[in-house]
Amino acid sequence: MSEEPQVSADALTSATEQLDEEELSLSDNEEILHALSELTPIYENDRSYFVLGNYDREPIRRLNLVVDRLNRRQDAYAFRMVDVRGEWDNSIQKFCLIADIVTFLVGVAEKEPSDFLVEQGLLVGTTEYFSKSHVLKREYDDTEHPFGWMQDGVFELFEHEGRLYRWRTEDELVSAGESLP
Repeated sequence: MSEEPQVSADALTSATEQLDEEELSLSDNEEILHALSELTPIYENDRSYFVLGNYDREPIRRLNLVVDRLNRRQDAYAFRMVDVRGEWDNSIQKFCLIADIVTFLVGVAEKEPSDFLVEQGLLVGTTEYFSKSHVLKREYDDTEHPFGWMQDGVFELFEHEGRLYRWRTEDELVSAGESLP
């Protein structure tokens, strides 16, 4: 038996289903399999967290704070989309392949324009993704509706399910992250 964990059959099946409609070159296929093999910590730990959010300078610092705190948990592995190497032509496929194999999807929502809007739609667009998603939503004192009406609707869905965690300061963000399963 190999010492190195193998990519699970479920992950490969998911990858096959997600990519079934696409015609991939041999090099594209190898790149996808290599990216999946880089995610072996997912299979080595009881819980995995795919953390989504804004990659601008200040927000990514907070995103990294969430990843760091989740990685301090025993038998847990947290990572961001950029932690999975490879240049993919279709980032939605990359998102779906990763989202299929993790335990939890965690969104860190801030009002900046480069937030994870597309991913939020995907989180609520499928039962499987929605059921394992949690959102850490930043609250703002100076703005009544910092997010658009579509995002507000997404937040309401998560709040109804008890999986919306509000924060204003970094200390509150850390505390909200500690509330995650």
